Amino acid sequence: MDSYSLYFEINRKQWAELQEQTTPSIDQAEFERRKGFHDPIPYQEVRDIYIPLSRYIRVQAEAARQLHATSADFLKQSGEKVPFVIGIAGSVAVGKSTTARLLQTLLSREEGSPKVELITTDGFLFPNHILEQRGLMKRKGFPESYDTKKLVKCIRSIKSGKPNVVVPVYSHLAYDIVDDDAFVVNTPDILIVEGINVLQVTKDGKVFVSDFFDFSIYVDAEEADIERWYVDRFLKLRDTAFRNPESYFHRYASLSEEEAVHTASSIWSEINGINLRENIQPTKGRAKLVLRKGPDHAIEKLFIRK
Repeated sequence: MDSYSLYFEINRKQWAELQEQTTPSIDQAEFERRKGFHDPIPYQEVRDIYIPLSRYIRVQAEAARQLHATSADFLKQSGEKVPFVIGIAGSVAVGKSTTARLLQTLLSREEGSPKVELITTDGFLFPNHILEQRGLMKRKGFPESYDTKKLVKCIRSIKSGKPNVVVPVYSHLAYDIVDDDAFVVNTPDILIVEGINVLQVTKDGKVFVSDFFDFSIYVDAEEADIERWYVDRFLKLRDTAFRNPESYFHRYASLSEEEAVHTASSIWSEINGINLRENIQPTKGRAKLVLRKGPDHAIEKLFIRK
């Protein structure tokens, strides 16, 4: 495939054989807590995919650390600690959050117990009242719906080694930024940045968040499969989170299954599918590693930049 001509292609069996028996793992119970409740990936993914991936990233991070130290020594600089930054991109409903959480857990158990922090770009969406003022509520998730300057400033600060960087919080229940809440990222060894837009670049050539990445992952699948996963997730949310009266989507809780499928399919075709094709999928070639999923959510192939 020409789109992968710059990558080494490794199938699932070959990748699983790279696992080392000494690598820490997670048990079934913790796996269930880390993955999204609507994400049906099998526990076998931990052994076959995520343990080798954690070790591979750790090798990359150690190489980057050594290069940074050697360069600082050559330049006679102090060589201050800076984090190894990982970007994880992909469509809505493709499983980015599960990938990010599993990697955070496994990487934190590598040798030396590195401090691994995870932030999502959801916290950098403009608040709903601003999106409404700008007529962008139906463009939520598109590049223009994010406070890009704030996101870049945050990642720049963390990457430069600045302590106690404040990161805004997004509520999926309220479908909005939480004004009176935030969390602090304090000089991690590894930072994971997860979001649909993290590999995008600005058209005017200005600095963007991906400029600070040391490693990047794109979670990929056929659009038809992603749409089906999105509809399945919508149905599960209809029976769970949407039933909470405080949920922004509470109005969908009373939909019949047929109505819910139609609504979810419409949202996909009018919003998420368009965003995938126009803004997200074109960034795949910028990733250093692509995780290619099959129809059952299991990763079938990995593509690693040569």
